[in-house]
Amino acid sequence: MTDRSDFGAEGAVWRALDGVSDPEILRPITELGMVRGVAVDAAGRAEVSILLTIAGCPAARRIEADVRAAAASAPGVTGVAVDVGVMTPAERLSFIERVRGDRGARPQQFGPDSLTRVIAVTSGKGGVGKSSLTTGLAVALAEQGVSVGLIDADVFGFSIPGLLGLSRDGRTVQPTRVDDMILPPVAHGVKVVSIGMFLGDADPRSTAVSWRGPMLHRTIEQFLRDVWFGDLDVLLLDLPPGTGDIAISIGQLLPQAEVLVVTTPQEAAADVAVRSALVARQTGQRVIGVVENMAGLAQPDGSVLDLFGSGGGALVAERLSDAEHGAVPLLGSVPLSPVFRAGGDAGAPTVLADPADPAAAEVIRIAAELTRGGRGLAGRPLGIRVREG
Repeated sequence: MTDRSDFGAEGAVWRALDGVSDPEILRPITELGMVRGVAVDAAGRAEVSILLTIAGCPAARRIEADVRAAAASAPGVTGVAVDVGVMTPAERLSFIERVRGDRGARPQQFGPDSLTRVIAVTSGKGGVGKSSLTTGLAVALAEQGVSVGLIDADVFGFSIPGLLGLSRDGRTVQPTRVDDMILPPVAHGVKVVSIGMFLGDADPRSTAVSWRGPMLHRTIEQFLRDVWFGDLDVLLLDLPPGTGDIAISIGQLLPQAEVLVVTTPQEAAADVAVRSALVARQTGQRVIGVVENMAGLAQPDGSVLDLFGSGGGALVAERLSDAEHGAVPLLGSVPLSPVFRAGGDAGAPTVLADPADPAAAEVIRIAAELTRGGRGLAGRPLGIRVREG
């Protein structure tokens, strides 16, 4: 462990650096062993030596800037020089151990004993705005102080990077690889992974993924095993539409996941949305609610134009409610909104850019509703044995 002084000018710089977090892991760089040393001369000039995990680390500029600003804010510091180096293999191994803690080299992050609440967002058919809704919920949850991860499990139709502003002008932000650990990019407070981030320099707008079932299963399995999300309150999964291979794989890998069903108001969409929920139930997952998307479009005169009909969300909730599984609530009805659509196209989620927009406001309200069923220890084994006598 790096020696540090808690007294004098050097101690002040160390304390300031405690406030600098790695932008991907969201933990202090001092805690992660990324600060090799601090020295302050008699004139108050500070020299800080930091270590990046790999050469060409995508967060290098931001980390260096944050370190420089933090050190400059320390009392008595008149100038700052930052020396940037790269970890040795041994230092990198120590870094990985700090990040993963005592959960092993290849941990199952979201197994049955995990405290992370896993919510799979599904729909029976495409084109219902499921990905836009999932993105909005993730960002809204993060804005409400929830630690959120998001897996774009729609391998063929990946769109989450673009919706979150991680894919622009034919280039997508790529995760950082530290040996066998993959660190997901963070956008608007949400840790994100998508197959679109693993296409190299290929333009995602002109690249198609064409895989059979076994490859799809391995991809989702790797996302859950090798991508290090850390301690999450909620993990959202944007599932592909329908009841295909990935839906079955999610059921096998995450049988404890809860399912949120998205439909549009029209009856045809409601019929197939029910089927996607029934497949989830066959794998033991619990349907926690229905969200109706693309509801009425408000007109200038105050009237509402029901472009896709009405009542589909309530119909799905009614059909999924029974004596065995209990009542399935309709959590909300998100209206059509040109502003919400434009925010997605621009990679600037409307829940942040214009939270008063009717669609954004409803998504924010639904996110708050979801947090009421937060993670906890109720019903979970604690691994404690009581000794008699």
